[in-house]
Amino acid sequence: MNEQVAQARASDKPAAPAATLEVHIMGQSYVLACPEGEQEALRRAVAEVDREMCSIRDLGRIRSRERIAVLAALNLAHAKLLAGASALPGTQPPPALTARLQRLHQRLDAALDDGQLL
Repeated sequence: MNEQVAQARASDKPAAPAATLEVHIMGQSYVLACPEGEQEALRRAVAEVDREMCSIRDLGRIRSRERIAVLAALNLAHAKLLAGASALPGTQPPPALTARLQRLHQRLDAALDDGQLL
């Protein structure tokens, strides 16, 4: 069940009308549902995902779209966590978070170098 529909049913509010938007990520076309008025935000998100996935692909080490998508998702989540942690002036991400993310990146790099599945 669509998450938006589930939320609307749970709150007894009518769902916002959804528009469809065709986007391209790494040259592949996707048709996405998007609430009215949020198309530009979705386009910006798609552009960011496309940019990240293309940069990983262009490194030449990984060919699988699935692996590229997983690494892009991790990179974007990492950037978001760091941005959120440093949103307050003078704050740094917790050292435990930074260390954990570094270990995760090392494990992913090692798995990809060995040709293992993620």
